[in-house]
Amino acid sequence: MTKHDWTLEEIEAIYHKPLLDLMFEAATIHRQNKDYAEVQISSLLSIKTGGCPEDCAYCPQAARYSTDVDVHKLMSLETVVNTAKKAKEAGSSRLCMGAAWREVRDNRDFDKVLDMVKAVNELDMEVCCTLGMLNADQAQKLADAGLYAYNHNVDTSEDYYSEVITTRDYKDRLNTINNVRKTGMTVCSGGIVGLGETHKDRVGMLKVLSNLTPHPESVPINALVRVEGTPLENQPKVPVQDMVRMIATTRVLMPKTVIRLSAGRTEMSLAEQAMCFMAGANSIFAGDKLLTTPNPDFKDDMEMFNILGLTPREAYKGIDREKFRPKETVEEK
Repeated sequence: MTKHDWTLEEIEAIYHKPLLDLMFEAATIHRQNKDYAEVQISSLLSIKTGGCPEDCAYCPQAARYSTDVDVHKLMSLETVVNTAKKAKEAGSSRLCMGAAWREVRDNRDFDKVLDMVKAVNELDMEVCCTLGMLNADQAQKLADAGLYAYNHNVDTSEDYYSEVITTRDYKDRLNTINNVRKTGMTVCSGGIVGLGETHKDRVGMLKVLSNLTPHPESVPINALVRVEGTPLENQPKVPVQDMVRMIATTRVLMPKTVIRLSAGRTEMSLAEQAMCFMAGANSIFAGDKLLTTPNPDFKDDMEMFNILGLTPREAYKGIDREKFRPKETVEEK
């Protein structure tokens, strides 16, 4: 039975199990799902790059850091649709559009994003956005446009959050997640490993996510991508066993959630990625970039799928597709 009242002590006991025992437990839970070998392929597109006023210590898009990221205004609708079509042809069933904003503002750019959501929706791809903080009205507008998922990562534990970000509070993150949930959209929320946090912080982050009711439908587990010019550029590489431990614990806590093996895959071998899939990961981001950082290309990922016997998961698996069509499209039918 799905549990939503995990305690820190219960999660710590799972997290600190011997790694092979933890992997076996997570793999067993994962295989209770008959579609355990299906892995969703998602593409991530930066529709507005750089110039963000936030001070997230890991992010090359923050305006206050000197990185190699060039600032680009909002993409055109045509460019987004063409990119989405290419991603779908290459095997992606989900497109996540990211804009380097602190928060959504009610202006022409947001109207353009709503048009992008509607257009990609027509391709029968799951549409996800990560645009920063949302109020309830903005969340509803995205839902009415047919948005399937909204990504808003909690990043780390509440106790460690201010060490990474000072331009917003942890409660701001949770408020946005709550606004999204009220609309009926699915929630995508996870975190980053390797920010300088302790194991207790990782457990604390998982407690927040696993105690949400319902659980997030999608939980990305990211390894920090160290970018020159950011405050965290000299952090050590995240050991693969730490990623496996986080993924496995997440799978035990949230059995039905899609766990996304996200940033950091370029530094993982095929065998290391296989360990993550064994531990319960069942989604990846494919394509040459994750917003502004490198990512394996489609060809390499398809070869990995073939070797490991994985199959791409179709869009809207087990979901009522009609619930996520733009409102006016539904009314016209």
